Amino acid sequence: MYKVMLVDDEKAIRSILIKTINWEEKGLQVVAEASSGIEAINTIDDVVPDIIFVDIRMPFMDGIEFAKLAIKRYPDLKIIMLTAFDDFSYAKQCIGIGVSDYILKPIVRDDINESLDKIINELKVSKPLNVFESENEKECSVKIEEVKEYIKNNYSNQTINLTSIAENMGYNPSYLSRKFKDEMGIGIASYLTNLRINKAKELAKEGMIMYMTADKVGVPDPNYFGKIFKKNVGVSYSDYLKKQDEKDV
Repeated sequence: MYKVMLVDDEKAIRSILIKTINWEEKGLQVVAEASSGIEAINTIDDVVPDIIFVDIRMPFMDGIEFAKLAIKRYPDLKIIMLTAFDDFSYAKQCIGIGVSDYILKPIVRDDINESLDKIINELKVSKPLNVFESENEKECSVKIEEVKEYIKNNYSNQTINLTSIAENMGYNPSYLSRKFKDEMGIGIASYLTNLRINKAKELAKEGMIMYMTADKVGVPDPNYFGKIFKKNVGVSYSDYLKKQDEKDV
């Protein structure tokens, strides 16, 4: 099946999309959701989707900025932009950056089906399901320990991701993603995040303030760093830092 990702800051819209389309009948599977462009770009390497629905208007990173980054990372990615009528002229920018289609809100089932049918036909030509990475599986055997070592040595690089790791180590990104997850039980993006959070905890124990720690571990946006730190550690970075200060007293 081809993999689909839904990116919209409104959970209701994502739920409507899931319920509106008979995904399995079309040979599709919704494998991931994200509530922002920043969240999506930081998890895309774990799922390596074939199709992404993305809202054009989102806080922090809008749909167009997300699409630019995602298509640069995965040139064959099919992106369907969701846009309100008032943003229609804004949505025309999508054509120039490689977006496959755009659909007006409120969402109409026929419009989605028409767009998906067109894109699925394109995928069947460019990426037939029965030959996904077949040649790669016959330029290579993934050495997971070497991949882990590469990530450990480069986690502070803000541009490191699945694609850059694959290119530097001579693997196909999709093949590497699947093999890494099969062996490690988590995707490369999650593994990288865990490594960064553990290093951040070490820096917090040394008394380093959040924006400096974020930069040190390769997360340029302190707000996003604060969000993933709290999600993984259970407390905010400032509270964690405060606890370390109390221990030293």
